[in-house]
Amino acid sequence: MSDNTTQTEPTEPTDRIEQPEQPEQTDVLVVGSGFGGAIAAYHLAAGGAKVTVMERGPWLQPKDFEHDYKLGSSYTRAFDFVVGDGMSVLGGNCVGGGSVVYFAAMPRAPHFVFDRKGSIGRRMWPESVSRESLDPWYERVEEALSVNQQDWEDASYAGGLWAAACHHSGRTANPLAAAIDNSKCVNCNFMMAGCRFEAKQALTVNYLPGALAHGAEIRPLHEIQYLTRTAEGDYRIHFNTVDPEDYRLQTGSGVIEAKIVVLAAGAAATPVILQRSEGHLGTMPHAVGRYFSGNGERLNTAILNEDKVTEVLGLSRAEGELPYAANAIGKGPTVASWDKLDGSLPEYSRYSLEQLYFPPGLGTILAQAPDATGPTWFGKEKKEILKQWKSWLTIFSMTEDDNEGVFGPPPATGNAMRISQQMLGRGNLSYKPTENTWHGWNQSDADVKEIMEKDGLAKVMPWTNDLVGAYTVHPLASCRMGDDPETSALDDTNELRGHSGIFVTDGSAVPGALTVNPAMTIAAIAERAVPHIVAAAQRKGIAVTYGAPAPTGYKNGARTVLPLPLPRKNQLVTV
Repeated sequence: MSDNTTQTEPTEPTDRIEQPEQPEQTDVLVVGSGFGGAIAAYHLAAGGAKVTVMERGPWLQPKDFEHDYKLGSSYTRAFDFVVGDGMSVLGGNCVGGGSVVYFAAMPRAPHFVFDRKGSIGRRMWPESVSRESLDPWYERVEEALSVNQQDWEDASYAGGLWAAACHHSGRTANPLAAAIDNSKCVNCNFMMAGCRFEAKQALTVNYLPGALAHGAEIRPLHEIQYLTRTAEGDYRIHFNTVDPEDYRLQTGSGVIEAKIVVLAAGAAATPVILQRSEGHLGTMPHAVGRYFSGNGERLNTAILNEDKVTEVLGLSRAEGELPYAANAIGKGPTVASWDKLDGSLPEYSRYSLEQLYFPPGLGTILAQAPDATGPTWFGKEKKEILKQWKSWLTIFSMTEDDNEGVFGPPPATGNAMRISQQMLGRGNLSYKPTENTWHGWNQSDADVKEIMEKDGLAKVMPWTNDLVGAYTVHPLASCRMGDDPETSALDDTNELRGHSGIFVTDGSAVPGALTVNPAMTIAAIAERAVPHIVAAAQRKGIAVTYGAPAPTGYKNGARTVLPLPLPRKNQLVTV
């Protein structure tokens, strides 16, 4: 079962802040500026509410994104890597959140995902949320982020090689839908570390500029600690400010009051804020900090035999080119195999396989040596395969896990105990993979091995779990929505059960693994939640309306906001 770990009741916060006599006021306080936060901030600000966005990370401009992977450069400032017990989580930590560091892959979730039962034995998703009912919201996100199905000429060499290998082994492959302006992409090789050319459609070029144009305020380096209630029944949000260079240091603290709170700090931080708030707000729903999913993610490294690639697939690269070389392949994933995204297959047997790259460092540490007679992730044989790093191709599996992650007692401040100046922390997430989760991993591992080792193309081994446990770049479900109060923290409007006026719109609201990249679904759910947040704000006396169009055209300032009717509930849009 996914709920087999006991949580210790949270202790009283040890970082109590002396409350000012007259705290600052705002209508809506949005915590986090990734997909869930930026979308809510834009629509609420465009509707006339006073919106304040607090983001734990720095506000990096395009010129700040450095083309290196050195410690202390922009990428360590923009990432948050939290090591837990059995699971490590890599996420964004900057204005724009995960959208700044994602690979811009934006597929819609398959229909069968919304009927998943998981470990609870009944439908995990609310009855009101299905692929059909979510399609209009997907369409709205696609318009805002200029999402397009990529053509084969848009695929990277690595993606083309993966497609050729799939075809050679009797599988199919497809170009991914992506939020990339190919006219601006220069194949700079550093997509994951922010985009200097604004080709990648991060939220910093659409929703966030739109929110600013309508008067929203964004405050970087503000880390929310906990919430309390005011005498009027509104919320008082307690925060610390963070040093811009050393995230272990706090430069101050403060309090702000809001009638509505939108939590979108990420699936590894939102539940921690709520756990720490329980002593002040009262009992939290049972599912807060439980049922965490790593989106069933798994990585395999294929060490390619370049002669066989030419002989078997008829592919080659020019002398000196580094088409997969760990990070130097330009774009992120461009091609995926969806053969196992088949709703007729049993649960835990469905997954996607996606060509990916991972930068030197973590990837080279966690990759295992195929056919090793000794240790697989260190030692002599590992040293030998490191010499071939220019011929490494990483394959990313997204499977169905069992929602087995549980957050223990929150740290004194923040979502983790900061270990280093930037990026690295130790969190209280416990994740013990069940037999179901291992079944999905083992099947996808075997599939990758069969595809890439056919006729001697490559040698394949999965990344090791020995060092940092399982790992995910797409954390989900730690405050999930649903119909059952016992197994969900949110109702089907994304409002926190028992705490009116608190909404959760980030990946923690997604009930379980999606078998594909989740950014599109997180964004669509956030779009769907906005009318409900507006209605709650109106009940609180906030003068706000709903109806702003997609936030395109905001790079150079505001544009006229025209009313837009809600999508019809049963409207079906297909890709």
